[in-house]
Amino acid sequence: MILYPAIDLKDGQCVRLLRGEMEAATVFNDDPAAQAKAFEAAGCEWIHLVDLNGAFAGTPVNAAAVEAILAAIDVPAQLGGGIRDMATIEGWLDKGLSRVILGTVAVENPDLVREAARAFPGKVAVGIDARDGKVATKGWAEETDVDATELARSFEDAGVAAIIYTDINRDGAMQGPNVEATAALGNAVSIPVIASGGVSSLDDLRALKSCGAPLNGAISGRALYDGAIDLSQALAVLKG
Repeated sequence: MILYPAIDLKDGQCVRLLRGEMEAATVFNDDPAAQAKAFEAAGCEWIHLVDLNGAFAGTPVNAAAVEAILAAIDVPAQLGGGIRDMATIEGWLDKGLSRVILGTVAVENPDLVREAARAFPGKVAVGIDARDGKVATKGWAEETDVDATELARSFEDAGVAAIIYTDINRDGAMQGPNVEATAALGNAVSIPVIASGGVSSLDDLRALKSCGAPLNGAISGRALYDGAIDLSQALAVLKG
C-alpha cells in the first residue's frame, strides 16, 4: 500500500479542515512547496493535493501553489478540486501533474470522466466523497442521493486509474477511517481504491492494510502534521 501525504491548499497555504468545513481550517504551513519537499525527503512516493478554494469555485484557485509544488518535487502528485472540464485536465497534466482527481463532474458529467480516462490513460482518478454512504459534491457543500458504491461501479469499464474514497464525517476528525465502508467499496470494484478521511494512527493504517480488500493506499493529512503518525513508521507499516 502507498501512503499519500495530503497537502490541502486554501488561500495559498497548507491547511487541514474539520469534516470539510472551510471555517474550521488550521494552517500548518504557509510554504506548501517546502512541505511537499519534506514529504518527499522522508520517503513518500506520491503527494496528494487538494485545491480547497477550487472545489468550491469550480475552477482552479491555488494554481500558483500547485505549480510551485510540482517544480519542487520529483515524485508524482495527484490533484483534486475545481477540475471540471477537459481544458483544465489537459492544462494540469501538461504542467507535470501525474494524476487529476475528478469528483463533482463524476456525478454531474460522467461522460467527461470517460473521455478524459480514454485520452489520458492512467492519469485520471475519481474522487468519491460520501456522507452516510451518499455522495457529496462541490467541496462537499451539496448533498446528492447518489450511492457511493453505485457511482464507483459505473466507472468499472471507463479505465480510471483509481478511486479515492473519503468518508466526510471522519475527515480531519482524528477518529479513524471508516474501514468497513472502505473495504466494502474496495471489494465491490476492480478499480484500485485509495482510503481517505480520518487516518490518524499507525493502527488505522494496519486496519486498512488488513481490511480484506486490496486497497491501493491511504491518504493522511492532519495526523502527519500533528505528529500523531510518525511518517517513517507509517511508510514501514504499509510496505511491510
